[in-house]
This record gives sequence, C-alpha cells and structure tokens, in this order.
Amino acid sequence: MNQQTHHPFFSKLMAQANRLLLAATFITLLSCGGEKEATEQPAAPDAPVYTLVFLDKTQSVHVDKRYVNDKYRQALTDIIEQNMKNKGDKLEVYFIHENTSKARALSLTVRSERDNLEGANATDREGIETAFQLTLQKEKSIYLRQLLAKLNQQNTGASNLSTDIWASLPVIAKAGESGSEVKVYYFSDMVESVKGADRRDFHTNPPKSDAEAEADAKEDTKKLERYAIGSPQVTIVSPFEPTASSKENNPHVTHYWQTLFQELGGISVEEL
Repeated sequence: MNQQTHHPFFSKLMAQANRLLLAATFITLLSCGGEKEATEQPAAPDAPVYTLVFLDKTQSVHVDKRYVNDKYRQALTDIIEQNMKNKGDKLEVYFIHENTSKARALSLTVRSERDNLEGANATDREGIETAFQLTLQKEKSIYLRQLLAKLNQQNTGASNLSTDIWASLPVIAKAGESGSEVKVYYFSDMVESVKGADRRDFHTNPPKSDAEAEADAKEDTKKLERYAIGSPQVTIVSPFEPTASSKENNPHVTHYWQTLFQELGGISVEEL
C-alpha cells in the first residue's frame, strides 16, 4: 500500500470526505421524509359555496305553466346537487318583486360533516365517505322539498306589480363579504319594471338593440357600482320556451343584464 495514505494530511482529508458523505445522506433522507409528509397532508377543503336563488314572484312569470314548472324544478334540483356538497355550503332564496332585498324566503346550510379521514385505512375511508354521503343526501332531499315549496308559493299581493332586480345587488354584495364562492341564479324573465325617473321599466320601454342595451347598462353601472358584488357566477334561468318570439323573450334585455353584471365585476353570465 502506498505510504502516502497514512500521512496525517490524507487521513484528515478522508475523515472530512466521510463527514460530507454522511451529511449529504442525512439531508437526502430528511428531504425524502419531508416529501412524504407533504404528500400525506390532507387536501385543504374547498371554500364554502354561497348560493343565492332569486325567484320571480311577479305577474309576468307563470310558474304554474307546465314547461316553466318542469324547467325550474329541474334547475333547482341541479343547484342543490351541485352546490350543496360540504359542511358550511349555504343557499338563500329571495323573492323578486317590489321589495326584493327584504324578501328573504329561505336560508339553508349544510350541516352534515365527514368524519376525520386522517390515519384511516382504505376500508375505513370508504365507510366514512358512504356514511357522509347518506347523511348529506337526506339533508339535500329535505332542502329540495323546501325549495320547491317556495317555487310554487303564489304572490297575489300588490308587490307582484313591480320587478325590482336592481335590489338584488346589495344582497349579492353582502354574500360576497363572506369570502365564499358566490353563485347567483335568477329564475326570472329579467324584465325590470320599476316606476321612477332614474329607474328602468322594460315593460313600457325595453331596449330596442344590443347597442342601446349596452349603453343603458353602462349608464346604470355608475349608479350601482357602490354595490361591490365581487365576482359571482350569474345564471339566468328564463321561463321562455324555445319557440318564444323575440317580442316575448327580448334578447336585448338579456344583453342589458349580461353587460351590467360584467361591468360590476361578475365573472360569468349564463342563460339557461
């Protein structure tokens, strides 16, 4: 063996190299453990969904008609199924009429809670999930019955003469303050009809073109921008049959609302 390997300099060098190797191995083990730990962290729960349903209770919308009732029932069923999935998800119903912002008719919150999955094996996880879904489905079926009862509730009072959709904006703004994901549904013909010099009455003076609808919406945005509605998803569930004429289902009215909500910050406006 070469005598140089016994020289103190080389012995010191070898010892240092061994220490570096041990340190590198230790760091690698730590990082692997960290990765494992990170992957085993439970997924952060989704932000609660805050659903607002505005049901038009004015004389121009006839939920007793079979087509309208069937369409609205199916849409409400889908909303319950898609939006009420986790503890804390909330749904509120407001009636659209002369006094929309004060017309809350129903408030529902998911109470079913999934047991802790941490440390559970695959069989236990499946059992926990099944039990949660059974409880949740019972809760949702109760909520759907309550929702459909509100859909069919008749409004024969004088408030059915005016359609104040603007008054829904402060309700949306308040929901946005919760930090939840806000989804808004209008079951309405969206024919705003409020008397007054600074209001819109689409029964007597509807927009006659998309350009006019856009101009009106942008003008109204200046009056309504004090309501910070956040960035809700807005869906209009119209009562019109596919064969309805443009006189009955005025596309320029729809364009007005699409423009207004987008100008106020809504992330999407869809019509069903």
